[in-house]
Amino acid sequence: MKHPIAATCLLLLTPLTAAPVLDHQQLFDAQTFWDNRDFGWFDNNIPFLDTPDKELNTTYYYRWELVTKHLTYGSQNSGYSWTEFICRPGWSGAYGAISCPSGHQFYEARWIRNPRYSRDYARYWFRTPGAQPRNYSAWMADSAWATHLVHPNKEFITDLLPDLIKNFEGWQAKSWVPDAAMFWQVGHDDGMEFNIASRQTKDILRGAPSYRPSFNAYMWADEMAISRIAKLAGDQATSDQFLAKANALKQQVQTKLWDPKRGFFFPMFRNDEEDKEGNVVKKNTLVYETGKYAGCGKGREEAGYVPWSFNLPDAGFEAAWKFLMDPEYFYADYGPTTTERNDPLFLLSPGCCWWSGQSWPFATTQTLKGLANLLQNYQQKHVSRADYYKLLRIFALSQRKDGKPYIAEALNPFTGSWQGHDMYNRSEHYFHSGFVDLIITGLAGLKVEDSDTLTIDPLAPAEWEYFAMDNIPYRGHLVAIVWDKSGQRYGKGAGLQVLIDGQPAGSSPTLAKLSVKMPPAKEEPPDREVRVNHAVNNDGNRYPRLTASHVGPQSSLALAQDGNTAWYHLAPPQRWTCAGSPNETDWLLLDLGTPRAVNEVKLYLLDDGEGQPIAAPAEYKLEYANGQSPWQPVPGQARTPAKPTGHMPNIIRFPEIKIEKLRVSLLNAPGKKSGMTEIEAWGK
Repeated sequence: MKHPIAATCLLLLTPLTAAPVLDHQQLFDAQTFWDNRDFGWFDNNIPFLDTPDKELNTTYYYRWELVTKHLTYGSQNSGYSWTEFICRPGWSGAYGAISCPSGHQFYEARWIRNPRYSRDYARYWFRTPGAQPRNYSAWMADSAWATHLVHPNKEFITDLLPDLIKNFEGWQAKSWVPDAAMFWQVGHDDGMEFNIASRQTKDILRGAPSYRPSFNAYMWADEMAISRIAKLAGDQATSDQFLAKANALKQQVQTKLWDPKRGFFFPMFRNDEEDKEGNVVKKNTLVYETGKYAGCGKGREEAGYVPWSFNLPDAGFEAAWKFLMDPEYFYADYGPTTTERNDPLFLLSPGCCWWSGQSWPFATTQTLKGLANLLQNYQQKHVSRADYYKLLRIFALSQRKDGKPYIAEALNPFTGSWQGHDMYNRSEHYFHSGFVDLIITGLAGLKVEDSDTLTIDPLAPAEWEYFAMDNIPYRGHLVAIVWDKSGQRYGKGAGLQVLIDGQPAGSSPTLAKLSVKMPPAKEEPPDREVRVNHAVNNDGNRYPRLTASHVGPQSSLALAQDGNTAWYHLAPPQRWTCAGSPNETDWLLLDLGTPRAVNEVKLYLLDDGEGQPIAAPAEYKLEYANGQSPWQPVPGQARTPAKPTGHMPNIIRFPEIKIEKLRVSLLNAPGKKSGMTEIEAWGK
């Protein structure tokens, strides 16, 4: 089946164009998992991948669909953000965002060609009431800087600088210990519940304050980012101050949290702690230096690899990586494990949320990021480039359930089962990890730097006959990376080719590190006249509000204006339907409360497939009214697609008019009823 590429509204600030290397339609058609079939958005926003590994390809495109499933237009003021769960649990912030996975989400979203999404998300954390940037560990400043490197804009990033400094100062006030010259965090708020350190205290879920290598690496990365942003802003004093902080913290992590005997980074307890049996771990000791398991020589956790995710360690600590691919330590068929295999506290739990053995996509992402940095930036002989692909492929294959692309919170590292960490209306297609960034910066090897020299250092297998990445947005240009041993597959010549804006920029006869000169970075301007979605209502305001001729069971009008568009699944339901209606034609009415300037409406229609009662309507009408005026057709409508179609936005564009009320009349298909996952009304 051919999937039409609809002309989706892009909200692009700077159009980037280049002749495609890959056939995008063919790549869409190669996948059968699609739930969100908004191929117009994908075509205009994502980099495209082609490799000989079909499973890797599938996971790559699945992860882009995952990004859209969690993309949420929270409000007219905050714009876009991302959720972690498809539901919005009580511990989430405004519009369902949670800070714990935000770093992974930023690193994925920065590769969307339209920078509005990631910029909105950066502002969201500091300028939206109800956002919670410090409820969990996160690397906010580093994420903002990493996004700036892909989508450079001095005005935007320097405007964000006071927010980033204030956020850092909030962490400093809460977690900085002058005597230790490090930051403390509990395991639970580091996103790692029931870990080894916490299980040696009386509160095994939350744990006790510890100087954790993960959290201190995040804070070091934020210090480095703030230093760079301040320098860009011309504030040399602040830049120097934060660089000094970073250098001092790095020294403490390397001297205090590294155990040369065990060759690994470990958490250090802030206080004396006692477990339920009365065993005591002493203040300022690393895991297993004191307490019940003192001297056992174990205690390695995957979090010990996090410092390399940010290139924190100096040379000399690379021996930690000799444990990664060893089945006696971290390696497993669906791993890595979060704790080394023979640890006395290694545990595979049938319930959530134990970081004492299970494989966690959150941690696997960090480990693969650190491994790529190690292979590209350090000298060592403990792991190879082949190991990167091996682990990446394991990660790709682990994202399956019943043979279909899927990801939940954690999985059994030996069987690949999500059981125990996969809960209904919570964990489905869980956005708590990354994958796209690992492909672009690791496998394809694009090194993200503040430089007009573009370096490509691919970790793709040398035996591959071909691979290509196309339409990678980078510094205001579009980059393509092409490996073609024979030169016959892509027609760009034999060997490794780099193209910038469709033009050859450099080549190598072998799959090796390659540096080319880029055109000067194009600053992508800030979004000055942002169009808004007048239909969204997440804040419980009286307007805008929806009414309908009928509301079917297991559906809700509120879910049709919650800003989440790309969830078409039957279960868990995130939708409005008119199931059970006696009407041949049903309607949905959007009351904006006051006339608004609108020139585009999007209807995200449902179609549950053969044998299901919900299908796209046979026809629909779009009418509007103001005040007490009668209903009249919206004039000048241009519809894409022409016929009502499920699993994608049905876009109606028209010359701008003032609309107070909008009515969509849906002629139900024979024997079926209609429904939507979302309605949007865009304008000024």
